[in-house]
Amino acid sequence: MAIVCKSAAEIEKMRRSGHVVREVLDHLRTLVSPGVTTMELERAAEQKMKDLGAKPAFKGYFDYPCVLCTSVNEEIVHGIPSEKRVLHAGDIVSIDCGVVLDGYYGDAAVTVPVDDSVTPELRKLLEVTEASLYRAIEAARIGNAVGDVGAAVQEFVEAAGFSVVREFVGHGIGTRLHEEPQVPNFGTRGHGARLREGMVLAIEPMVNSGKPGTRVLDDKWTAVTADGSYSAHFEHCVAVMRDGPMILTQ
Repeated sequence: MAIVCKSAAEIEKMRRSGHVVREVLDHLRTLVSPGVTTMELERAAEQKMKDLGAKPAFKGYFDYPCVLCTSVNEEIVHGIPSEKRVLHAGDIVSIDCGVVLDGYYGDAAVTVPVDDSVTPELRKLLEVTEASLYRAIEAARIGNAVGDVGAAVQEFVEAAGFSVVREFVGHGIGTRLHEEPQVPNFGTRGHGARLREGMVLAIEPMVNSGKPGTRVLDDKWTAVTADGSYSAHFEHCVAVMRDGPMILTQ
């Protein structure tokens, strides 16, 4: 599959879908607290998408059952919302949200502390993961390679004493949720596809407090850390523009 570069008009459409994603995530942030279930977040997200005139990107995608992925503590990505999954004091929850609006996709993720009692180590995990995302975005410039984006994440994360997930990666995005190229959160500078004006990337560091190994649970979706350590996930959609990277899900 070829890499698709978007026109200015297409990028504007993606900016609008990205804005919807951000509104949904900002709303969900306010709801996260001890005692809330991940299914309550799911219902709130579905209603907010409807109110904003967008369709969910994830529901039905390879038969995925929900509009959100909600991954708690050792869950890395693709956690399925459930009435049984109650958020507790000291937890962290990654919320991954995607929509389609006027035929164009938006996709972003945040990891939120459930309350103020999260440990200093977990606070550092969230801060480092989010900061690594912005380092990757800074590398998303015309003439750089995909490897420059991944290396920006890997170098920063590993210097902080954490590890980068290998099995799950970022991706191109546009009229499909997943387009070329794949965007790993590790790599070698100068290697991989060259970035061109109009490329749009979903850059999404997934960072573990322990080792990088992963496994998938029996539900065939939820990916967890192999060693039971905690994991954080942040994501933005970013357009590669002549005057530098433009965050579409800001």
